[in-house]
Amino acid sequence: MATIHVDVVSAEEQIFSGEATFVVLPGEAGELGIYPRHTPLLTRIRPGAVRVTPANGGPEELVFVSGGILEVQPTVVTVLADTAIRGHDLDEAKALEARRLAEEALKTRTSDIDYAKAAGELAEAMAQLAAISKLRKIRS
Repeated sequence: MATIHVDVVSAEEQIFSGEATFVVLPGEAGELGIYPRHTPLLTRIRPGAVRVTPANGGPEELVFVSGGILEVQPTVVTVLADTAIRGHDLDEAKALEARRLAEEALKTRTSDIDYAKAAGELAEAMAQLAAISKLRKIRS
């Protein structure tokens, strides 16, 4: 069975490194599915879940990314994330609070800059909550 090497890194640390048979992540124009020998690709990614199917048949790995860059080569996938959090480290209460604060900021904005920042924070919080939901489905 063909495999592809996957690296997910953030500015702070390497989050995942290993062989996989399939990777799914939130591309700028929609979800991307990547198999071994994929055509080379360089694109931005949106906040959301990176799901990696390990080559060893273990459980699917989930990593939340807040955005970043994806580079795909035929035998290597590299995700350079602004921020990356392992699925089991996601905090639902913290994400719910971030969503509440962002929604409140959107209602009481004082400038276009405040609106753009709050909208970005809201998108990230919503993506984290979606990743937590996907993780629950994987575990059940």
